Amino acid sequence: MLNAHSRPNAECPMPNPQSPIQNPKSKISPIPSDPFLRGADYLNAVRRLALQPETIGVADDINERIRICTWIGHNIDAVNAELSECLEACHSCFYPEDRRVMRILAAPLAGEFGVDALCNILAQPVAILIDAGRIHPQDWLSVVAHEYAHAHLGAPGHDRRFLAVISHLCLGLGLELPVWEPAWEEGEREAWLRNWPHCRPTPDPLAFWKGGA
Repeated sequence: MLNAHSRPNAECPMPNPQSPIQNPKSKISPIPSDPFLRGADYLNAVRRLALQPETIGVADDINERIRICTWIGHNIDAVNAELSECLEACHSCFYPEDRRVMRILAAPLAGEFGVDALCNILAQPVAILIDAGRIHPQDWLSVVAHEYAHAHLGAPGHDRRFLAVISHLCLGLGLELPVWEPAWEEGEREAWLRNWPHCRPTPDPLAFWKGGA
C-alpha cells in the first residue's frame, strides 16, 4: 500500500499555482510569474500531501518535464476546479454535519506505482490526489467517489463499511451500484471493490499533462 490509501489503475480552499500550498508556519513566498516555475512549485507542494513524495512523478527527460510543468502552470486551476465540483457532488450526498473536511488536487502519479488516485487520510485536512491523465474525464466523478469513500471513513481497505459508503455515493450520484456473485469469498469481494466504480484507463497518461488530451 503506497500511503493511507491508493486506488489501483483502476472544504477547504484549493491550492493552485496562483496561490501555492503553504506551510501555515512559514512565510509566504513570492508567486512565480513564469508558468514553468508555478507548475514546479505546485508539484513540490502536492508532494508534501503524499506519505511518499516519489508517488508524484513526471517524465525523466528534462524537456518533457519542462513541458509538463509549464502546462500545469497554465492549466491546473481549471483541472482542480472540475475535480472540486466532483468533490462537492459527493459532499451533497451527505448531511453537512456528516461531511469531513478534505481537499482534492490533480497531479501526475509515477507510473511504477500503478495507481490512478490516492487518499492520504493522515493529512490535515484529508488529501485526495487524482491523476487526471490516467482516467478519461467522463470517469473523474467515479474515481473521486471511490477516494471520497475512503476519506469519509478515514480508513483504507474495502470492507463492508466501504461497501456501504460507496453504495450510498453511487446511488446519490447516479453511478452503477456495486454488485458481485453471491458465491464470492470476502477477499474476492474486496478485490472487486478495489476498482469500483470501474474507470477506463487512458493509453498514454502523460499525454494529458503535456496538453495532448
